[in-house]
Amino acid sequence: MTTRIVIVDDHPLFRGALAEALGSAIAAADIVETGSLDELVALLARPATIDLILLDLAMPGVQGLSGLLYLRAEHPEIPVVVVSASDDASTIRRAIEFGASGYVPKSQPVDRIRHAVRHVLGGGLWTPPEIEIGQTDAVTGNVVARLSTLTPQQIRVLMMLGEGLLNKQIAYRLSVSEATIKAHVSAILQKLGVDSRTQAVIAINKLGRGEGAVVV
Repeated sequence: MTTRIVIVDDHPLFRGALAEALGSAIAAADIVETGSLDELVALLARPATIDLILLDLAMPGVQGLSGLLYLRAEHPEIPVVVVSASDDASTIRRAIEFGASGYVPKSQPVDRIRHAVRHVLGGGLWTPPEIEIGQTDAVTGNVVARLSTLTPQQIRVLMMLGEGLLNKQIAYRLSVSEATIKAHVSAILQKLGVDSRTQAVIAINKLGRGEGAVVV
């Protein structure tokens, strides 16, 4: 039975190396590479079964953990493993809180990465055993809870706000009216309990950079 894995990373050399490492270790692996979240969204729109997504956090158009948050909201049935250059304990913890099935720092040995992927495909949860991720603080936990209430479309709008796009530009990208985007922005600010677009973007950026408590 084929195991279909999608690697999402904007660095072709890393994507290729990871695909080769997993292809030789997982029987009947069908590995697909995408270089951006937009490419992944287009891929997920096609009628095909995907068993696992390996997601980098640092890509153009993706702020902090927003890409992970979008995938968990839009495709909760597909497990996601974050594969990131960051090995910060608080970032790992927040990724798991946002619904990641695993977190693998890119500095991990190839055999450890293979083991982590096989473990998650088997239904487990994997984080580096040598990193103590601890417990989240109450204030940050509140922000995580608020972000989790956003709809998939609202998350995409928030990500585009982080790119500095205007409402009319976001509307064009998403093929909806500007009035619809204004409604989404208002809902985002209300759900996050902030007063401006800038504060909303700062909140999700801080959560993805492993910073301390975020007050919004």
